Amino acid sequence: MSDYMLVRGGTVVDEDGTRRADVLVREGRIAAVAPGLTADGGAGVEVVDAGGAYVVPGGIDVHTHFALPVGAVTSADDFESGTLAAACGGTTCVVDFAGAGREPWQEALETWHDRARDRAVVDYGFHLTVTELPEDLDAAVDRFAEFLRHGVASVKLYLAYPERLMVDDETLARALAAARRTGMRVCVHAEDGATVETLVAQAIAAGRTGPDAVPSARPASVEAAAIHRAAVLAGVADAWLYVVHLSSAAGLQAVRNARAAGIDVHAETCPHYLYLDAAHLAAGEQDFVCAPPLRSADDRAALWGALAEGDVEVLATDHCPFTEADRRRGTGGEGWSDFRQIPGGLSGVETRLSLAYQGVVDGRLSLERWVEVTAGAPARLFGLDGAKGAVRRGLDADLVVFDPGASRALDARTLHSRCDHSPYAGRVVTGWPAVTISRGEVVAVAGEPADPRPGRGRFVRRRGLGAA
Repeated sequence: MSDYMLVRGGTVVDEDGTRRADVLVREGRIAAVAPGLTADGGAGVEVVDAGGAYVVPGGIDVHTHFALPVGAVTSADDFESGTLAAACGGTTCVVDFAGAGREPWQEALETWHDRARDRAVVDYGFHLTVTELPEDLDAAVDRFAEFLRHGVASVKLYLAYPERLMVDDETLARALAAARRTGMRVCVHAEDGATVETLVAQAIAAGRTGPDAVPSARPASVEAAAIHRAAVLAGVADAWLYVVHLSSAAGLQAVRNARAAGIDVHAETCPHYLYLDAAHLAAGEQDFVCAPPLRSADDRAALWGALAEGDVEVLATDHCPFTEADRRRGTGGEGWSDFRQIPGGLSGVETRLSLAYQGVVDGRLSLERWVEVTAGAPARLFGLDGAKGAVRRGLDADLVVFDPGASRALDARTLHSRCDHSPYAGRVVTGWPAVTISRGEVVAVAGEPADPRPGRGRFVRRRGLGAA
């Protein structure tokens, strides 16, 4: 990495607007943003000619699952392949969910650090999955304070998957109360687990065992009900709440209702809920199983509108793909007999930035909104805005030169995930990163790796809500 880098001739887009400017980088940080910059006094200046393309903050994906074990199988991408794919697609920081079940939090955090260390190509942080908390509120507060001392500023609680991950309302209420006192962020997987279990049992009893049964077993109503319940508890605690992978118009309305009641609720959606629908499941395609499931064209339209209006603030990916062979093996390892045993999750960490940009191409999103949902809001909501998420002096030089005229086919052979298929196969997008820069170092060019070093990515310690 040179002492200096000059990204010149670009159109900078971030929360401060759109303007022609050069970006001067020194020792991995942004030193200046202004027209006509030079690197006087610097030795070995590396010049990146943006050629009039957009210069935007590196993407931040706050929802990934790298090397996640699910029964007998593991998600296809580890921290090396996953962050390499991220870099090729213009994402320079990910926040992964640490913890696969009910292991002690110290073990989960140590395991995830071991998985990322010496492998990550770009920077990373962690959320911690929480399935239990001390019944004494003061002890719960102490635990969250300990998470923060380890640089982990957010937790995820599941309202689905009984006997494995699901927490009861008392645990969620205690987590929200402890979060209010510590500045921890509480994220929820919002599906009403008890109702889902009833609907799943009904589907199986009726002989509906394939992927086509998933939408009726996990309908939008269970998402909306769980959001409502979590939001009521957040309101009682006067706490911050974040809904991951919002999938439906009904769930969106529950978010809006909570906000109208004065509750501090935030939400993300994912590209697959904007582009794909339940027709894949109706056709029995196992590679499109995820939870919440793919929905209807009306749900897609509602989420696009909410993303444009700001009711949905973040576009993340829930990147958790499995190879076709592992899908067939099922979570038990010997083949699946019904949809409960199909490992769920889709790929997206490499394609997110460009799929979001199609909203600009189609007139759904402004340039500024595109950058906000992929970088600015994730940084601000998750305690990264002191280091990332904008093209501003003093922040990490995480930058993307984005060519709006480039095109790319989103087929597995053109992408860098270890997954052997793409949910967007056959789709060609307009706009793709020409150069991805992570802390002042070029890590990808024209969507291909630029000799990035596994292990160069750093763990980013995030601050809690209200921390300076």
